[in-house]
Amino acid sequence: MKVVTLCGSMKFAKQMQEIARELEVKHGYCVLTPVGGEKLSQLGKIEIEKLAQAHFKKIKMSDAVYIVNIGGYIGESVLRELHYAKEHNKEIFYHEN
Repeated sequence: MKVVTLCGSMKFAKQMQEIARELEVKHGYCVLTPVGGEKLSQLGKIEIEKLAQAHFKKIKMSDAVYIVNIGGYIGESVLRELHYAKEHNKEIFYHEN
């Protein structure tokens, strides 16, 4: 079973839930998702950094990353995650070409 980490802007949190469900049900992947959502803005710098570190660990443990680039949007955080995935030779999938 392939382990895939979703990477995308938290403004797409709802869509990422739907994508995760589809990847698990239709493709049989084990999907790791980011944590945060709309309450991310209420967290302090230390908490946000801990979430980021945890997400990079998810990427490192994964076989692949799935970039949720709805409308072609890839923010700074996702761009860092994408570079990290490339550095660690992860397979990369994009939601939109």
